[in-house]
Amino acid sequence: MTPAATFATLLTGFFTQRLIQHRQASPHTIKSYRDTFHLLLLFAKTKLGREPSQLTIEQIDAPLVSSFLDDLQERRGIGARSRNLRLTAIRSFFRFAAFELPAQSELIQRVLAIPCKRCVHEQIHYLTRPEVDALLAAPDQATWSGRRDHAWLLLAIQTGLRVSELTGLTRQDVQCGTGAHVHVLGKGRKERCTPMTKQTAAVLHAWLQEPPRGDGQFVFPNRQGGRMSNDGIQYLLAQHIRTASRHCASLENKKVTPHVLRHTSAMELLQAGVDTTVIALWLGHESVETTHVYLEADLAMKQKMLAKTTAHDGMPGVYRPPDACSPS
Repeated sequence: MTPAATFATLLTGFFTQRLIQHRQASPHTIKSYRDTFHLLLLFAKTKLGREPSQLTIEQIDAPLVSSFLDDLQERRGIGARSRNLRLTAIRSFFRFAAFELPAQSELIQRVLAIPCKRCVHEQIHYLTRPEVDALLAAPDQATWSGRRDHAWLLLAIQTGLRVSELTGLTRQDVQCGTGAHVHVLGKGRKERCTPMTKQTAAVLHAWLQEPPRGDGQFVFPNRQGGRMSNDGIQYLLAQHIRTASRHCASLENKKVTPHVLRHTSAMELLQAGVDTTVIALWLGHESVETTHVYLEADLAMKQKMLAKTTAHDGMPGVYRPPDACSPS
């Protein structure tokens, strides 16, 4: 590939060779990266007045990329986390370009040196047992959709599956008999099997006896029998949270997403005394460090640790106002 190769040519190679062939990136990752470069190309067209097919790698330099990221924050109002995700996609492309265009190493290194924005790392949110009980009771099990929703809610809370893993679950991925478990292909194309409790397996077994819709492939299909979307799961969850909040007031002040159900699963394992390395394997985390956020969020565990320490002596002081100054 020559130094004058167009940016579009490099970008095509990045998606077809690096992401799809070599890394076998998930559809979610590919979509996220595609959206990033769609926005970048629109920005470059406005800034440079050139069509995407006319751009060269030299024109997508560090100042342009920095201006693009700043524009996202200022004009589109994205947060630091979203900005950093866009930068991650751009860095991945330029690491690919470094092998294709070694003569442009200086330009590429300047882009790779663009720092991430620091952001506040908030504590994770999760549901307490009374909140879980209220949520599981929310779907109307007299209806087909209610039985489906009760089943996927229970499975999500007990196994900690990601929403994409939940919606993509097929009948071949579920074993409800001896050694009941679900098999998923998770983030980074990593396979894992997650065991189910007897109660979860029984609920799932009963659900799978329902007349299938569509081709019967998906465990939790939409009404037409196709795969449920992530937005569809979020919409249904919000509906059931509203219903559950009538019986559990604490849910009214919580923003509950499908990922909160995953956090809930992890916190229940942690509070049961399961080691964080095992929880990392359970959730399919690439690094054990990722699981440490659950330690930070568990106030009850911290209180137990505090109770084991020897308290320092201290006496509460009593404020005594000074005497009024006498006139000189």
